[in-house]
Amino acid sequence: MTLSIYSWLRDSGVLGMNRRNAEYIMRQNPRTAYPLVDDKLLTKRLAVEHGLPTPALLHVIQYHGDMATLDEALKGSSEFAVKPARGAGGSGIILIAGRNEQGFVKQSNEVVSFEELHYAISDILSGVYSLEGREDRVLIEALVHPDPVFASVTFRGVPDIRIVVYKGVPAMAMTRLPTQKSDGKANLHRGAIGVGIDMGSGTTTSGVNGTSLIDRHPDTGGKVSGISVPYWEEMLLIAAKAVDMTSLGYLGVDLIIDREKGPLLLELNARPGLQIQVANQSGLKKRLDLIDDASSHVFVSPEARVAWARDAFTREP
Repeated sequence: MTLSIYSWLRDSGVLGMNRRNAEYIMRQNPRTAYPLVDDKLLTKRLAVEHGLPTPALLHVIQYHGDMATLDEALKGSSEFAVKPARGAGGSGIILIAGRNEQGFVKQSNEVVSFEELHYAISDILSGVYSLEGREDRVLIEALVHPDPVFASVTFRGVPDIRIVVYKGVPAMAMTRLPTQKSDGKANLHRGAIGVGIDMGSGTTTSGVNGTSLIDRHPDTGGKVSGISVPYWEEMLLIAAKAVDMTSLGYLGVDLIIDREKGPLLLELNARPGLQIQVANQSGLKKRLDLIDDASSHVFVSPEARVAWARDAFTREP
């Protein structure tokens, strides 16, 4: 029975972690390029240099001694996001949506005092959330106001879009929708849900919550399929160009849609997870093989790679 399950997974083109690591991450992603994606500040500066839109950077705290500049930097600011430069999985991120006499109000409506915010930033600087436990830097960015397209299937927070790109070609995509369990954060391992997106049309398809397939958001009850994602062509182009600027051949590109600014590059991931396959109910390996088999002349530009992907990976009506 076990052998038949493995055979089914293989025949379905499901990419496993060991093969992902050995055949794609290790072969396609030079270690020298990892700092460009593991450090959000370096990623942001690189994106600006290449003309890719990102949330505005308001302030950077590099050392504990810089904490003295925080109050002045936040003076008059009631909305912002605090992020570890080298954090992963949404850990350490604080989204502030307002302020009152008691302190700052998070998007979850929890109030964080001025002292608590200082303490949280000190934790980030000490490396509590960094990938390797090393001392870190703190980014303070403009808060994103999400486009209302996912309003019916989001519990607070900001939904994002993950696009897996291979050799500069967008291969698979999903949106990650915050839930009450995820505390309004778009991270699957915290309890957010993943919903596949058809590459050709930019329309949401099927959803996954943990290991369960779903068709409605667990908190709002909204139907997760059939949502037409705006700016789809533009987001695929940003993802394709992100590979060119990093020299990484296998990459997860995370974007958010601001209701005024449109799509913004949030961060890059050199080790994108595999649950995107469950959300799409489709194996990633077959798509990567198709990209390998395609003639290189069709991939002469980001626009050409996006056009090819939309045609190759669209679902039948």
